[in-house]
Amino acid sequence: MSKDYFKYLTTAEDDINWGLYLSVAGTARIKPETLYPPQKHPSKYYFDWKTGRILDEYQLNYITEGSGIFENEHEKFQVKPGSLILIFPNQWHRYRPLKKTGWIENYVGFKGQIADELLKNPAFSRRQPVIQCGIKEEIIDTYLKINDLVEKERPGFQQIASGMVVKLLGYIVSFEKRKGFSGKHIAKVIEEVRFEMRQNAAQEFDLEELARQHNVGYSYFRKMFKKYTGVSPGQYHLQLRIIRAKELLISTDKSIKEISLELGFQTIHYFSLIFKKKVGMNPSEFRKRLN
Repeated sequence: MSKDYFKYLTTAEDDINWGLYLSVAGTARIKPETLYPPQKHPSKYYFDWKTGRILDEYQLNYITEGSGIFENEHEKFQVKPGSLILIFPNQWHRYRPLKKTGWIENYVGFKGQIADELLKNPAFSRRQPVIQCGIKEEIIDTYLKINDLVEKERPGFQQIASGMVVKLLGYIVSFEKRKGFSGKHIAKVIEEVRFEMRQNAAQEFDLEELARQHNVGYSYFRKMFKKYTGVSPGQYHLQLRIIRAKELLISTDKSIKEISLELGFQTIHYFSLIFKKKVGMNPSEFRKRLN
């Protein structure tokens, strides 16, 4: 990462109304055998090991070198290179690097109604605040971009930087979803099935037979497919057909009946029913709004 840098931010009403806004951002190299946290930080952020602290904001602290510990009221957690520490507002905590190693920390503090909603995702837990993501170039790059935006503080920087925070949170959710798939045969099977579905969106699929062709039990395949993608294989295929239907409604003059048949729906009535359920309007209404 770049040289040591931090900045505490003021916020305008527009920033608060945006729903997610930054209060602090920075990066610091804590050398071995040095005091932590550095005393140059404002009293709101400074703490000593004995008392710990409670913040009124979320913080994401990414450790890229060195090791240490993090504690909250639930447990003590080991911190190592690639650990992301998630601090919740109004929760007692303390953390520090090991004296013999120090560490490099990259941090961002944020608040807002959107932040509150996003942090309800089960990937974020007060009981598991240290997330082992590993050293990821995309995470490091996101922190660098946040620091650059904060340092220049140009008009609208809060709105752009808030998007970077959402991006960080998205990476965490993504990494958590990928756990249990790395190097496993089922991950390859799911990717192959998804590719086949995309290539043949209009085709009817016997999903049990498809699993059997890949030497995987259907119940296990369905469970892991949903864990991997967030939806069942049947719903995934249906969504692809609806996406293709939208494209045809917008870019062609084909009738709704022709589109229905092309995409393998049994009747135009069933197609219209499913389309309205997924899109919120029937196919003819969708076409009229966009043409």
